[in-house]
Amino acid sequence: MAQSDSVAQNTSIQFGNYLIASATGVSLAATGNAVAALPILIGGITAGTSTATSGAVIVRRVTVQNASANVSTGNVTIHTSNDGNTSNAVTTSAGTTLSSLNGGSNFQDLTIISPYTTTEVNGFNTQAFYVRVVTAVAGTVDIRIYGDTVSA
Repeated sequence: MAQSDSVAQNTSIQFGNYLIASATGVSLAATGNAVAALPILIGGITAGTSTATSGAVIVRRVTVQNASANVSTGNVTIHTSNDGNTSNAVTTSAGTTLSSLNGGSNFQDLTIISPYTTTEVNGFNTQAFYVRVVTAVAGTVDIRIYGDTVSA
């Protein structure tokens, strides 16, 4: 029989689809780049002196959930930079309309796009993900990014 604390002794590299970044209560009330930062592994991703000596993550799923109101006309995207540059978009660069989030207990997964469908996000280049609000709407949401960790 496993010890009751056996999961606590493991780290993110022992799990698949680990929560690699999150933000709670992200306001969608104003458009803009980097309206919220989601530090990778709560700021704990290794940033070495090169990509070869840094930790990395593989993005598997981005979920928007827990809307405070009907935000179904809001539109967001996730980037690896805070400047809104579409070449750094992890999810659909034009944004995704949150049509499923009409309040209550609904959620919506965003589509991950190339190159992040086959490329790791490396700690040497990126320490956080950033939320870009393309179409503003009154309300807040929680954003969760799941994936796998890659050792340096």
